[in-house]
Amino acid sequence: MNTFWQSSFWGNTVLDWAIALGIIVVCATSARIIQKYALKRMQRFADRTESGLDDFLVRLVQKSVMPIAYALAVYGGIRHLQLPGRFSRVLDVAILVLVVFYAVTVISGAFSYFFMQYASRGEHAGQQEKQAKGILLLIKIVLWIVGLIFLVDNLGYDITTIVTGLGIGGIAIALAAQTILGDLFSYLVIFFDKPFETGDFIVVGDKSGVVENVGIKTTRLRTLSGEQLVVANTDLTNSRVQNFKRMEKRRVVFSLGVIYETGAKRMRKIPQMLEAIISGRDGVQFDRAHFAGFGDFSLNFEVVFYILSGDYTQYMDCQQDIYFDILEKFEEEGLEFAYPTQKLFMAATPANEKTA
Repeated sequence: MNTFWQSSFWGNTVLDWAIALGIIVVCATSARIIQKYALKRMQRFADRTESGLDDFLVRLVQKSVMPIAYALAVYGGIRHLQLPGRFSRVLDVAILVLVVFYAVTVISGAFSYFFMQYASRGEHAGQQEKQAKGILLLIKIVLWIVGLIFLVDNLGYDITTIVTGLGIGGIAIALAAQTILGDLFSYLVIFFDKPFETGDFIVVGDKSGVVENVGIKTTRLRTLSGEQLVVANTDLTNSRVQNFKRMEKRRVVFSLGVIYETGAKRMRKIPQMLEAIISGRDGVQFDRAHFAGFGDFSLNFEVVFYILSGDYTQYMDCQQDIYFDILEKFEEEGLEFAYPTQKLFMAATPANEKTA
């Protein structure tokens, strides 16, 4: 019996072949048990939860980790044998390529999941997800380049020349396309910092409009007059941007004047009248109403209130209704608004001066 186990077959004893086969069977069976029972239980648990993270982790293990586990099981068994140098080298290269491939796949998948989760938040999730796909493409390219360099380095090649060449090439490309790269980095700033989103009404310098699309190089606005305005992302990040869509309330200040003949007693009632008119409206917060000073032809009042909305149409509607109410109230009370007038006073000439 011992003679059988010690007999040689392709450079290895039957015992070595049996041990190698046992390693493969045990490791592969263990991986299969984990896949069939543990992963299925994890999947059932993930189906009962509202979070998508556990579903993602189960899919990631199923599609990327388990293939590596089976490959390592086979590799571990074969490496127990005495193999020819060339075959051993090919086997090492194959397992290294496989591990690097699935490792980059796992990292890339994790980046994609968390990045898309971040992009799916907010009011304009669909538009942000489209923008995120462009960034993800760049991230995946970088990850695969890093993985390729790692693979080449572990294969025993000197990567110093490659890294140096990439560095010099990167500098040359950066110098030649610095404007494009500047817009690209500005796009990343806009995506993560979110100074504005699609649908926001913004003002940049003397230009204004509704954001229609945020691209990798440019952002497109639809102006109030109807034309499309294309602005470089770098110009937006280097400018002061007013975002009216995020205005929570709008401060309104206006003045009105009454004639000097109004009288002090009636003048004292005007601030209370204005406060009653403004405070009685929904969505409006009264601040103050004061007799502000003596004008050339009027007694002036200053009124301040807030409209609790950033919507411009609602602001104009509310302000219009308040002005109408003030007109009606002043008509009821017999109060007259002042307008630019001049009064000329002429002194009578004494009689003795006339006869002289």
